[in-house]
Parts: sequence; structure tokens; C-alpha cells
Amino acid sequence: DPVYDKVGNILLTRIMGGNPIMGGYGYSTTEKDTWAQALEDVRKKGGKPYPIPAGASDHPLGGLGYANFADEVAMQEQQLGIFFDNIVVATCTGSTQAGMVVGFAAQEKRRRVIGIDTADDEAMTRRAVTKIANDTCELIASKGGKKVVLKDADIEIIPDYSGPAYGLPSEQTIAAIRTAAEMEAMLTDPVYEGKSIDGLIDMAKKGHFKGQRVLYAHLGGAPALNAYYKAFEDPENLTKLAREARYKE
Repeated sequence: DPVYDKVGNILLTRIMGGNPIMGGYGYSTTEKDTWAQALEDVRKKGGKPYPIPAGASDHPLGGLGYANFADEVAMQEQQLGIFFDNIVVATCTGSTQAGMVVGFAAQEKRRRVIGIDTADDEAMTRRAVTKIANDTCELIASKGGKKVVLKDADIEIIPDYSGPAYGLPSEQTIAAIRTAAEMEAMLTDPVYEGKSIDGLIDMAKKGHFKGQRVLYAHLGGAPALNAYYKAFEDPENLTKLAREARYKE
């Protein structure tokens, strides 16, 4: 939609003094030519760029924040006298789920960290999460922290709710967003949280969490809602958006 590059995080970036450069098309965690050109433009002006790629995921420190999140959860569980058997979170560029996997794997009590893929590319997401998780394990161990060795089974990614494409919600995504908003006044966005809350609701209905406690990690994203106003006006707009996206690809 024409309003897409004028609202959401792009608008917030401008308000806070940033200069977002819109270039290229399609979603990928790999480095793009426009990225390299932006860094070079800074150098030509005498500046020193500090690149933080892929939502801060593909960065040496990218997984540390959510590794620490695991310790915070354990501390709060002890205070409340409860234990969460499952953590459900949106996963895409990788550092959020990767950090959680590392942090929770270092604890004595085991639990599932379930990543709901939002990239609509499970293989790419799995590569990103695996790389960042292993790098974070090595970084923590090199600083004197507990050495954690991960198994493939520790990285659980569910691809069933990511369609029709990255950044495009399905009718089921929109329905889940409405459910969370109507029942809990919790806003979730069509790009990330809408798809992870869709996964949580659907998996719960199918009995995946029977008799267990689930912690849903909400990562933000509400500013993106304004860019998707048409999807909430008329469900047929979703079909049109998906068709246009596939045509451009």
C-alpha cells in the first residue's frame, strides 16, 4: 500500500532522527547490494558506519539479550512458584529464538522453545537460528559462562503459520489478531506477532499444550498495524496482496 513506507517502524525511525533508505525488493537475511551501498555512502562522507544487520540478529552479540531473558524468566518463575513448560515466540532473523534456546538449555529443568516461523522460509530461518545459537554458546563459554552443547532437536521451528509470504498475513492470521485484541486487548502485528499468536491459538486448540503452562513472548510490532489497515477492512484484500507479492517475486 502507498502508506506502507510512511508509518510503523519507518515513521518511528524518522521521528528519532534516522534516515531510512528504501531499496530492493523481497525478504532475505542475506546481505543486499543496497546495504553495502549505504555503508559505502557513509564512508565517502567521512563517517564510520556501524552495521547492525538483520534486526541485530547477525551480530556477534545478537543472541545475548534473550539468553539473559531465560534467566529472568527462571527468576520470576521462582518468585511466582510456577514453571512454563513451553515458550512460544515468533522467529525470523534468528537471534530471539537462538538466545532463548541457549539460555534455557543452560538451566536444569528442560522445556520447549517453539519458534513460529514468520519468514515463510523454514530452511533459511533454521540456518539463522542454528548459527546464532552456536555462536552465542561459544561466546558465553569464552567469557567464563556455562558451556552449552546444543542438539538439533533443541531448535524447534513450526512453519505452518508463515504464509502466504513474509510480511503478508493470511485470513487465519487476521482472525488471530482480532481474537487477541478482542479477548485480551493485546495488539499483535501481521508480520510477526500475528503469526505467532495464530500458531499458539491453533496449537492449543489441537491439544499440544494440554496440562502444561505456556509463556507467549510478545516482541512488539504494534506500530506496523497501521500499514495493514486494508487487511482489516476487507478480507479480499489479503488475496490481492498475496497475488501481487507472488507476481513481483
